[in-house]
Amino acid sequence: MSAPEVTAFVPILRSFDEAQTRDFYLRFLGFELAFEHRFEPQTPLYMGVRLGGHELHLSEHYGDATPGSAVRIEMADVAAFHRGLQQRGHRHARPGIQDQEWGWREVSVSDPSGNRLIFCSPLSDA
Repeated sequence: MSAPEVTAFVPILRSFDEAQTRDFYLRFLGFELAFEHRFEPQTPLYMGVRLGGHELHLSEHYGDATPGSAVRIEMADVAAFHRGLQQRGHRHARPGIQDQEWGWREVSVSDPSGNRLIFCSPLSDA
């Protein structure tokens, strides 16, 4: 039996504050809004954001995800991404950049809901 063709993995992260989440992901990190959904006005937001053609979903719905999760996001040039973060700035986030002994350059930052995003590039390409 052959494995099915997988076209994408889409992590879902829990979010709690719409304004903070939008500012963090769209302005600070530079994601684009892919979609947003509510069953009715004043109900929890479920939205998709996109970076480099890949999506991440953010949900205010109880039970959709566990706060404090972590996601690794591999990219071609994490150092350039880090410079962009420094230029845009964020009141509650000043991520550094670190070369790991296992061969990756990483920028780790926590979102307003306590989820950790680890942006990374292989050191050989960084």
